[in-house]
Amino acid sequence: MQKVYITGAGIVSAAGFNTGENLASLRSSSSGIGRISFIDTIHADDIPVAEVKASNDSLREMAGISKKQHLSRTSLISLIAAREAIESAGIENTGEFPTGLISASTVGGMDNTEKFFKRFMHNNAAGRLRYVINHDVGDHTEKIAEAFGIRDHVSTISTACSSSANAILLAARMISNGFLGRVIAGGTDALTLFTINGFNSLMILDKRGCRPFDNDRNGLTLGEGAAYLVLESEEIVSATGKKPAGMITGYGNACDAYHQTASSPEGEGAVISMTRALEKAGIGPESIDYINAHGTGTKNNDLSEGKAVERVFGQRVPPVSSTKSLTGHTLGAAGAIEAVFSLLAIQNNSIWPNKELSAKMTELDFEPVSSLITGVTLKNVLSNSFGFGGNNTSLIFSKC
Repeated sequence: MQKVYITGAGIVSAAGFNTGENLASLRSSSSGIGRISFIDTIHADDIPVAEVKASNDSLREMAGISKKQHLSRTSLISLIAAREAIESAGIENTGEFPTGLISASTVGGMDNTEKFFKRFMHNNAAGRLRYVINHDVGDHTEKIAEAFGIRDHVSTISTACSSSANAILLAARMISNGFLGRVIAGGTDALTLFTINGFNSLMILDKRGCRPFDNDRNGLTLGEGAAYLVLESEEIVSATGKKPAGMITGYGNACDAYHQTASSPEGEGAVISMTRALEKAGIGPESIDYINAHGTGTKNNDLSEGKAVERVFGQRVPPVSSTKSLTGHTLGAAGAIEAVFSLLAIQNNSIWPNKELSAKMTELDFEPVSSLITGVTLKNVLSNSFGFGGNNTSLIFSKC
């Protein structure tokens, strides 16, 4: 079995356009949540979101895409994040070693489809079909593969909010079992009217902004972004002489199928995914130094995840925090964004704060970290990603 090393990372979120800007936001606890600016919606003034702070035209310039190419916002941010990951890994030729791409999303190119629909309803559909061809959830994956010449394996995963965590999990398994030597893995999602209106209809959006694990929490905040890791086998790392940023040592997933949108009250699926990740890493709960929780800020999720953490870790719960109060809940991109944050925590010996925490949840014994902690040695970080339908995934990132 090959060890799985992380040699590169790239990210675009409401907290910044690259790993450096995101790291600065984590250190200063600067939230990207604010008023809706780039979507034409009646909810612009009453529903806060965490938007990537750039128009599609600006993103097109950053991605080096011609105005003639009608890419979705989902694809644009994915190309920017993937490029940073590939360049930070020092890869000049993706064909040098067997290389795969596994990317994830939930809405795909729906932002462009919504533009087409609006014009279609006003009898102005002529010449606008170019927007619809980007609708497929895998369209962005094809755009990344084409841009960087990746041909050995290309696939897309969509498992709700655990999508990009599962992309990373699958990539790690393929490298560990010798199917590929290198995989770029992660995910992307852009905000759309569909997601804003859909989550609003579920009545789980906090109009004050999300407050994960707070006793007075009242829902999540939607966000958008993209993030990718470059994973490589120990054989390639040895051959190239690279110094890895970290390792993926454990992973586990489960589907408790308790409800279409709600997590099971006692966190059954979350317990299984965390336990499987620990078993894969060959370590016990006491070896985890920090948990980057899924922590959406909804009544159900935070209680379910909190109970699951206490069931797995007992009376020795390590420091816990959710970073979604900075980036919002980026849906299919969440697992990859928080994977990058977990890696940054290890590299910078830091535990990121659970912003907007004012009162501990009465149902839980542990209290999340509410301010930045530095100067700590993190050997193993657990990152949780839980999605609708009970799709639960846990990843363990380790220091080399």
